[in-house]
Amino acid sequence: MPQDTRTLRDKFFLVIKGLLMGAANKVPGVSGGVVAFVAGFYEEFIYSLQKINLKAFKLLINFRFSSFWRYINGKFLGLLILGMLISYFSVSKLLDYLIVHYELFVWSSFFGMIIGSIYYIIKDFNDWSKQNICFILVGVIVGVSISLLEPAKENDNLWFVFICGIIGVSGMTLPGLSGSFILILLGNYVLLLVDSVNALFDTIKDLINADTSFLEDGERIRLLKVLIVFSLGSITGLVSLSHILGYVLKRYKNATFAIIIGFITGSLGVVWPWKTKVFKMDATNSHILDANGNPILDNYNRYLPDFSILQTYIALFFIIFGIGIVIYLEWYGQQTRKSSKK
Repeated sequence: MPQDTRTLRDKFFLVIKGLLMGAANKVPGVSGGVVAFVAGFYEEFIYSLQKINLKAFKLLINFRFSSFWRYINGKFLGLLILGMLISYFSVSKLLDYLIVHYELFVWSSFFGMIIGSIYYIIKDFNDWSKQNICFILVGVIVGVSISLLEPAKENDNLWFVFICGIIGVSGMTLPGLSGSFILILLGNYVLLLVDSVNALFDTIKDLINADTSFLEDGERIRLLKVLIVFSLGSITGLVSLSHILGYVLKRYKNATFAIIIGFITGSLGVVWPWKTKVFKMDATNSHILDANGNPILDNYNRYLPDFSILQTYIALFFIIFGIGIVIYLEWYGQQTRKSSKK
């Protein structure tokens, strides 16, 4: 949709979509790109990011800010990013709480959302050639394989953190590929999406209270450096991946969608609701702890639901609820596309 035709209501919902993308991207196994895909603004998101190029840089350094803003579709990107930033300081905190206290129901909701996303993409996918079926199978195999890998140890070397930023943001641009789950596999999920974000949150609170004592806190400064480098890597990843995806979407759209279908289907194993956490153990069968004293997640043991308990039926309700969220996003995306054509 052209940016100058958006109503105030459309702009508000763009912020909400950004909030949902940010929240989804933080949950291991869930991809923020799925939200963009199902809500109907995935291609605009990719093509807008693609505009962050040499021409945009020249406009910026020549102080042609209004031309730069129009060229990169700034209103669209700005509102989405605003929603993502709000998410990291609000919904993400809420999700952290819900996963700790209502883990089964959170996973059930996301499982339902992914089922709904698969339905959404498949119903409009008409090119079921042998080649595209192979692409789907490749996507499924990669998605399942990722879920079976063992996590590495935490690594706060800044060059590695930068690479984590590039890889971790993949969930924003590649529906079905969970950047946060890959960060778990790289061993840096807690460091980058929990500890460093909390350090920034605490620093902002200190600055509001005119308290600069954190400058003498070596651990806080380390985490802030890590967050800055991770953010630079994420920006680099967003821009570079968008150029690659923009190219393949223009030339190999059906093949790209086939791989996305496979990725999303393969990710179902990661977000299967009925599972228990498996933590890394040492030779004495004691938990191996990270730098903050928390046990390090190794993987999950998945099991079939017990239909003799009420909790299972509540979880099934949340699966249906998750599917309903996707159906609503699809309906809203159709409405906005129809209104843009009038």
